[in-house]
Amino acid sequence: MAEHGIQDFSMAKRKAADRLGVRSSEGALPSNAQIQERLVERQRIFEPDDVHDRRLEKLRLVASDVMGVLDGFRPKLVGSVLDGTATVNSPIELHVFSDSPEAVAAALEARGLRLHDSQRRYRFGREETTEIPGYDLMVDDEELQVMVFPERGPRHSPLSPIDGKPMRRASRSAVLALLEPDASSEADGI
Repeated sequence: MAEHGIQDFSMAKRKAADRLGVRSSEGALPSNAQIQERLVERQRIFEPDDVHDRRLEKLRLVASDVMGVLDGFRPKLVGSVLDGTATVNSPIELHVFSDSPEAVAAALEARGLRLHDSQRRYRFGREETTEIPGYDLMVDDEELQVMVFPERGPRHSPLSPIDGKPMRRASRSAVLALLEPDASSEADGI
């Protein structure tokens, strides 16, 4: 996942199981949380703190800038850029809210950004998954995923693929606070 930029835990597990000749049976493969722990540990060992901190700061600055463009759509930062575990291949993931994905696209295109349509499946409950439209784009050589949730859709965050709990979301002001010199690298309480 760290070296090849695979974002999907299931795909990474299948690929590793195939490579190792392991049949993917329950219990034979690590949980998503265990994989995330190892990714963080790998990062701690192989990436100097200053390099990681500068990269994280850049990703959060780019996120903040795009969130400013999308202010009318209540943008929220989620995922590894928020929690500080972003790797070299981690995209910035933003959740925005609009009943018209085209309006979000128009706001981004008005700034000269080139978009590619995308979709992503999110879980909102044990058995409830929803396909959410969005856009992939590049800003300052960084990959962004802007997912457009319906205004009147579920009021709670989708479930994290790592721990099954609702994803933490941060507003632009919370992201700017993380960029303050005295802000801790931990994004708790957002």
